[in-house]
Amino acid sequence: MDFDLTEEQRAFRDMVRRWVEAEAPKSWARELEKNEHDYPFALWDKMAAAGFHGIGIDEAYGGQGGDVTMQCIFAREVARTLGGLLWAWGLTSFAGAKSIGLYGSPAQKQKFLPAIAEGRCRVSISFTEPGGGTDVLGTLKTTAERVDGGWVISGEKIWSTAAHVADYLLVLVRTDKKVEKRHHGLSLFFVPARSKGITITSLPKLGMRGIASCTVHYDQVFVPDDLVLGEPGRAWYMLLPTLNNERILVGAQCLGAIDGVLEDAVAYAKDRHAFGKPIGQFQAIQHYIADIATARQQTELLMFYCAWLQSRGEDCGIQANMLKMVASENAVHAADLGIQILGGMGYSAETDMQRYWRDHRILRIAPISNEMVRNSIAESLGLPRSY
Repeated sequence: MDFDLTEEQRAFRDMVRRWVEAEAPKSWARELEKNEHDYPFALWDKMAAAGFHGIGIDEAYGGQGGDVTMQCIFAREVARTLGGLLWAWGLTSFAGAKSIGLYGSPAQKQKFLPAIAEGRCRVSISFTEPGGGTDVLGTLKTTAERVDGGWVISGEKIWSTAAHVADYLLVLVRTDKKVEKRHHGLSLFFVPARSKGITITSLPKLGMRGIASCTVHYDQVFVPDDLVLGEPGRAWYMLLPTLNNERILVGAQCLGAIDGVLEDAVAYAKDRHAFGKPIGQFQAIQHYIADIATARQQTELLMFYCAWLQSRGEDCGIQANMLKMVASENAVHAADLGIQILGGMGYSAETDMQRYWRDHRILRIAPISNEMVRNSIAESLGLPRSY
């Protein structure tokens, strides 16, 4: 088994790391977060200038190419300093580039992929509904009715992150109510965010500040036929291949956060003195740091294994779920230990430990709760379905 990055991957990692140090340090992330109601357009523009929005997009459409492993390398390096601000890139990469790339028509790919690669198109996900959470299908009430030349959407979505600055919304709706199973009769639409009948409202929240999450109301919103993605009624089957990619990138973000926590914890343990010695000499602090380092190694191995499976086209649904669960719990625990190591300064907005904790606590809940992940793992071992 070869755990080394290729020469190309190492060169890419080193390039991204230099960019992060020069253009997106932790101090700038703290400044961006202070303006929590202002979207970080400056970050988006820096990423566009560097060509990062083209990662994962075929070169034929103006992208940089690269598989899921390259995306993981990028996400990890950026999350080390930016934490949840990574999703200034991740949302459009997943909801836009990945979705259009997988099930968009040739005309849709030609229209949208170059715009995404150049940083001219932002996309938000509009799936979850009030009262729904992980039970996306059980609470899905947003519908689309067939009309001449297109469809009319009515309903409400919640937790649509960055919808207030998006150009397009990737919307999951029910287009057929007469179905045998609830995952049948669903369709995906690529909806212009400024369409008549759309109202977007930002929601205050604990973490990932600067990238607002929103409620989106759809009141008789017309969408033309050429903005339907894939075959109407089969959206769930189209979405399943993209979910593994999303969960692997969540793992990469969490791994980057653990990198950031560990380097800050070690530096503080060396510099901070108490009782006549550096606190890094105290056994309790050493144990905390050892636990963080071990969590990082565990997360890294599982992340690259999942990326390797997906890049080979092998089934990795259970493994991607395991990664999402392990990575999110490791990141939150590492940040909590980091706060403990820094003491009062760990709770201060002048340092990054509290930001790492806040930004990654949500990932134990979304995009699928870790409790449901455990259910799926148990079910894969032959136990009965629990929900």
